[in-house]
Parts: sequence; C-alpha cells; structure tokens
Amino acid sequence: MLGSCLNNVRTKSPLVHNITNYVTVNDVANAILAAGASPIMADEPDDAYEITAICNALNINIGTLNSRTIEAMFRAGHRASELGHALLLDPVGAGASTLRTDTAVKLMKEIKFDVIRGNASEIKTLVSGSGTTRGVDADKADAVSDSNLKFMAGFVRDFARSTGSVIALTGAVDLVADAEKCYAIRNGKPEMGRITGTGCMLSGITAAFIAAYPDNKLAACASAVCMMGLAGEIGYSHLQEGEGNSTYRNRIIDAIFNMTPETLERGAKYEIIG
Repeated sequence: MLGSCLNNVRTKSPLVHNITNYVTVNDVANAILAAGASPIMADEPDDAYEITAICNALNINIGTLNSRTIEAMFRAGHRASELGHALLLDPVGAGASTLRTDTAVKLMKEIKFDVIRGNASEIKTLVSGSGTTRGVDADKADAVSDSNLKFMAGFVRDFARSTGSVIALTGAVDLVADAEKCYAIRNGKPEMGRITGTGCMLSGITAAFIAAYPDNKLAACASAVCMMGLAGEIGYSHLQEGEGNSTYRNRIIDAIFNMTPETLERGAKYEIIG
C-alpha cells in the first residue's frame, strides 16, 4: 500500500501550490520535485487565487506570516476547497504567538483540510485554541513515547474525528490518524531535528501524496511520513567524515529522489493502533 502511494505520485506528478515560509521555500520545492511531483509558489493574494485553480493540491504553511500572505492563504484555501483540491495545513509555531495561533485556528474554522500536520505542541494548541511552544520546536513534555503511545494515539484520533481531517503529529514517534485508525511510525533520525525545514519538506510532499492517492488519504499521509523518515535514515548513513547538517539536508533530498516503492515498503517501520 505505501509503495503504491509513492508510485501514484511518480505517475501522476501532481502540481502542488505552496504558500509556505521563506526560510525553507527552496528546500520544499526541491523535496516535492524529488518525490516526483511539481511545486509552484505564489503568495500574492490575486496571484495565489489564480494559481490555485491550475493545481492539484494546496500546502499552507504559517511559518512566516504577514498580512499579505494571510490573505493569500484564505483566498487560495477557499478556492482550493471549491475545486475539490487536496488541502494541507502546517501550523508552524502555533502557540508561539497570538498571530500564529489565531491564524491557524481561523483557517481550520473556515477551510476543511484533508491533512493537518504539525508537532505535538502545535497540534495540542489547535485542539485547545491556545497554548505555548518554544518557537517552532515541540516542548519535550509533549513528546510521544512508548509510555504514552496509546493515550496520544487516542488523542490524535479524537482530533481527527472532530475536524474530519487526517492528523499527522510528527516527532520522535510519528502518529498519523483518522477517526478510526492510527499509524505509529518509527522511521527517522534524531539528527533531522538539526536541519531547518524537514517538517516543511514533509508537508509539501504529503500534499503531493494525498493529491495522487485521494481514495485513501490516511495511507497516503502515512506513506509520505514513512518516506521522509526513511530518507533521513538513508541520508544519514551516507554522510562522510567532516560533513554536517548542510550536507545532510542534501542527502535527505537525494534519498527521496532515489526512493523506490520497493525500498519504501521494505524500510517503513510502523504499527497500526486502533
């Protein structure tokens, strides 16, 4: 199933519109290309509205907000919803500031997202409508671990049920859930947290996967999360002495580019809860 999702992306090559943050925009574009899809970026409101119409998916990332991009997010989001496109929300830093939190919550109220992807602190903020996070990083107290895995899986399923979205809570253990089923995914390397943009890249890739496999968005999302984590493992194994996080970023993108459905099926580490 996971390999089929990747094969669909490579076959259909969906066009993904990204309203994302300027810290990671180039990496997001290259990761989407590596996965086999096509990226386009537009955040001027009039342009974003028009560009949305020619795309298959919309990835909204709130990492660097301003009044212009917020307007673009709502206009593009409503347009994508009208057209039945795949929609993903990445609430980067929700809980770190009032603007981020309020924008993410309002986007959720006005637009039906197929997938909401964030770290544990960001997801908890969206559930409560308020919260505090340490910048864009998850608080350690919110981390998913073996000791709280069943509780957190239930928490994510409940949020999926209330929103009607697939929820991807990513961290040391990734949880991808709809109202009935939760994937607990253990791919990845801790060193991925030393690179700015791995989460942003994952959101762009996930938007491509759900556009290419609309009949099973849960499996599509889980496949994207497994692939990103596995690419982190493969990329790390190829690092040479003296290479650091800059090279590691490129190794991850290369691993995505070279990923095959068979490699993904063999390397995916997950269990299904509930």
